[in-house]
Amino acid sequence: MSVSAAAPPASSLSAARAALPQLPRRLDPLALLALPALLFMAVVFLMPLLLLLWASVRAEGGFSLAGYVRVLGDSYYIGVIGNSLRLGLVTAFGALLLGYPAAFALARARGYAQAILFALVFLPLTVSIIVKSFGWGIVLRRDGILNWLLISLGLIERPLRMLFTEESLYAGMINVFLPFMVLPIYSVVRMLDPRLSEAAATLGASPLFRFLRITLPLSLPGVVAGLSIVFSLAVAAYVTPSLLMGDRYMTMSMVMAKAFLNLRDWQLGSAMAAVLLALAVAVVVGAGLLQRRLARHGQ
Repeated sequence: MSVSAAAPPASSLSAARAALPQLPRRLDPLALLALPALLFMAVVFLMPLLLLLWASVRAEGGFSLAGYVRVLGDSYYIGVIGNSLRLGLVTAFGALLLGYPAAFALARARGYAQAILFALVFLPLTVSIIVKSFGWGIVLRRDGILNWLLISLGLIERPLRMLFTEESLYAGMINVFLPFMVLPIYSVVRMLDPRLSEAAATLGASPLFRFLRITLPLSLPGVVAGLSIVFSLAVAAYVTPSLLMGDRYMTMSMVMAKAFLNLRDWQLGSAMAAVLLALAVAVVVGAGLLQRRLARHGQ
């Protein structure tokens, strides 16, 4: 008669497995496909960025923070930073006001109507920013299309000064970056279930209540993504402010260009670029954290 040994309890097996050294998991070969892209980004982005940061603290005598002292301690450069932040905020929220309903129209359209709306969103992305900025200059100058139309309709007697004003700059910036607001919101709105709003309507909810309590909260991830993208692009814009305002509205990018190209002040330009990079990173990281929080609340 054979006697079988009693099986050890499951808890003992678990403790034994935990005590054994964990062998590293084998690297997925598919992960190696990302290696060329990582090397490319390291060469064309990371190395120049490190050189830029080093130039911002390098002087003839060695390490120096004089560039940051000039950028953050001079009232002129503080005003330039304020101009860039104001331009980014106005552009982002102006694009939100126009892009939010456009994203819903794009998501709800069907057939040829959706194809036409897609074309209206994507075709501006194929046109150079320089071309679009020059186009706004043609429209807004004293002998431009808009002044001609207003005079022809009898609304004004003489041409108005529209070019080289902050209003023209804001209009041009919103026009340039509007697609970057529409697409993130559209990607979220197209995933919304329309039956949620219909169910709320059957329970007696008004259209405003349905929008504020159902549609808007569910579309907030797209809104946050669009605001962060447009703000980051607008705060660093150079071409459109230069063509539509010139030196009357100095931005951080314009100061950087003058420091590098005209003044040959590498430390000043690098310090301003580092401040701009810090603002952009803060916006992107903050938007990412906010999106994660919204996703947790949505679950």
